[in-house]
Amino acid sequence: MAAIQIQNVSKRFRLNRKQEFLALENINLSIRSGEFIAIIGPSGCGKSTLLHLVAALESTSSGTIQIDGESPEALREKHQLGIAFQEHALLPWLSIEANLALPFKIAGLPIDKERIRDLTQLVGLGGFEQARPRQLSGGMRQRAAIARSLCLDPKLLLLDEPFGALDAVTRRHMNVELQRIWQEKQLTTILVTHSVDEAIFLADRIVVLSGRPGNIAEVLDVPFPRPRTTECMHTEQFHKLADYLTGLLEPKEPA
Repeated sequence: MAAIQIQNVSKRFRLNRKQEFLALENINLSIRSGEFIAIIGPSGCGKSTLLHLVAALESTSSGTIQIDGESPEALREKHQLGIAFQEHALLPWLSIEANLALPFKIAGLPIDKERIRDLTQLVGLGGFEQARPRQLSGGMRQRAAIARSLCLDPKLLLLDEPFGALDAVTRRHMNVELQRIWQEKQLTTILVTHSVDEAIFLADRIVVLSGRPGNIAEVLDVPFPRPRTTECMHTEQFHKLADYLTGLLEPKEPA
């Protein structure tokens, strides 16, 4: 489990010798252990950049990020960050079982075949251990990617639009599956998504970023009890919350 403190974080990117742009400005956020956080915002607002900072894939320009009192870099070195992206990045010439063995090999650890077996069962891929990625559907490949991100028992799960390339029906089904997996693990999770409905269905709290430079416009608690079913997405309360969040994402009219 991880408790995350993001304090006064800003991130600048240099375009060339003379130009730079401010992607994130003065981000402050506390995330409780075992909490599921969704980050939404307009395109280009820095959602993925913030996730990359927490994942130690980028360094902050100013401010600090602490995960259980340690830096993201320290957790990355100890292989305690689980990450899954929109592209599953499975090696096509390896079986699903062999793809799940990769984190152990990279970390220099003995391959835990029992854990791999348990995770393939957890994500609903039992019986497909020897399949190659090309033999699986897009949703099944993303399940494998999520299973791989959990192999080393991370403190923190980071998801960057993991279902963004899926069709609407498959994506909704994967939302239900991700909720089930999260409830079994109760793992601190941060999800970046463009889908307001996905954020409401999955998250405990939703962080709304403003347009560039991204900063926190609002943080909302999601009122629906767990486990959530797709029926809750048809309720008036769900639609009202979705409309409100969508309104926050719309460009503001000039004064």
